[in-house]
Amino acid sequence: MASTEEPSDPSSLPPYSEMIVAAIEALDEKSGSSESSISKYMEATYGSLPSTHSEQLVEELTRMKESGELVVVEDNYRLPETDPPPKRGRGRPPKPKTPVPEAEAMPVSRPRGRPPKPKDPLAVAVAKAAHGLPKRRGRPPKNPRPSAPSPAPAATGAVVGVKRGRGRPPKVKPQLADVEFG
Repeated sequence: MASTEEPSDPSSLPPYSEMIVAAIEALDEKSGSSESSISKYMEATYGSLPSTHSEQLVEELTRMKESGELVVVEDNYRLPETDPPPKRGRGRPPKPKTPVPEAEAMPVSRPRGRPPKPKDPLAVAVAKAAHGLPKRRGRPPKNPRPSAPSPAPAATGAVVGVKRGRGRPPKVKPQLADVEFG
């Protein structure tokens, strides 16, 4: 198939790197093109090649592989992907950021927490006048209960007129009655 005679005009052939790239693109094999398939394509397409074709092909393939112009996968040559897919990290990818015009940029500093409600000056004046002093913070103190006579203080076990302490009151134990046996 391959002729051993030299081409009449060796300068008419494109450089080997261009011929190799054209062969790989034309063959368009999924796993890449082998050295022999690239050589066969070049012989069929460009006709008579120099007698040192196989040595020149090996040298050029090695040079292109080392420079990164070709990628070798299982002894097959492929062109590197122009846009490799970005490596994804773990988790959800971040949302794309859109540039914000300077006029709509957020303020430089903002106080923490919820912003206070707007105060109505009339309502504040009325509240101060009604109570005399502003309301104190926290829980208001307990007002003493008016002592109203209970219907049966002895039946409930409560003592009238004694201030109740904090917490749960103690259990009231019923008194035992003396029982006579006869």
